[in-house]
Amino acid sequence: MRVTGQPLSDVSGQKPQQTNAPKADQNAAQTATKSASNAGVAVVIGGAARSLSKDSVNQHSEIDNAKVQAVKASIKDGTFVVNPEAIADKLLSNSQDLLNTTLK
Repeated sequence: MRVTGQPLSDVSGQKPQQTNAPKADQNAAQTATKSASNAGVAVVIGGAARSLSKDSVNQHSEIDNAKVQAVKASIKDGTFVVNPEAIADKLLSNSQDLLNTTLK
């Protein structure tokens, strides 16, 4: 945000606080901040998020390719029917599972 042509941090006279993050994360944050002025919003992915991403890629998911192809074909043909009751049931079930795991 700019006030009278100056960035907000310049108006307040305060400098951003440095954290005790590893040097690689600081470099990533600096790069993201520099590119954010052109793109809009800075996004920095930390080491924990990167490790989660690697773990999910390494896990073998059970995807039924035949079912995926059948659904794609029915969507393309215009014969795919959405079952709102099944979606609602699954949404409620997933929400209940999430609540149970966070309360423990």
